[in-house]
Amino acid sequence: MAETTFPLRVMRRFVVTLSSEIGHETLSAVLSKSGLPEEWADALHFVALDEARTAQAYARLQSALRTYYGRGARGILLRIGAKLWNQLLDDSAFGIKAQAALIRRLPKPARRKPALELLARMVGAGNITVHTLDLDLLLVDQTSPTTLNQSDDTPICFVTLGLIRECLYWADGQEHDIEERACRALGARQCEFKIIIGG
Repeated sequence: MAETTFPLRVMRRFVVTLSSEIGHETLSAVLSKSGLPEEWADALHFVALDEARTAQAYARLQSALRTYYGRGARGILLRIGAKLWNQLLDDSAFGIKAQAALIRRLPKPARRKPALELLARMVGAGNITVHTLDLDLLLVDQTSPTTLNQSDDTPICFVTLGLIRECLYWADGQEHDIEERACRALGARQCEFKIIIGG
């Protein structure tokens, strides 16, 4: 099994978005209550970490938020995922922007899978694949940094869910039903997100 990594660029954006969503003081309180380093509230701290340690921090930070907010964490993390999509697109390298421009020229129904493949390229470090299931789509995350050393009795990949939702909305201007039907935090081999397109 490949070592779980997470892109530094995405982590820095995640921390900035999180801080703006819940407020810097609240983020500091979450860190303090969870026994996590105070400097994690500063996105620049993660510049010094490698991508494996960044993945660990990403998982632990989300775990701390789920503990602090309980059921309310889901909505917060979904919103952060949604906001991350546009920020990552704005920040991306020329190749990603060119690919995004090509996708937007396709007929709307043909944009969904390439848009998800673009998302996979931006955040997945080669560990995310997109598949067609009859009329529906399936995004599979083999390493899922959110779930690193985590176990739960319900799926926990809310940021990924928010990213998928906003990516598809960007692609075709429609809301989609998305279900995390397998999660590594529940002991599954990989996290699987089913995007329901067929009626």
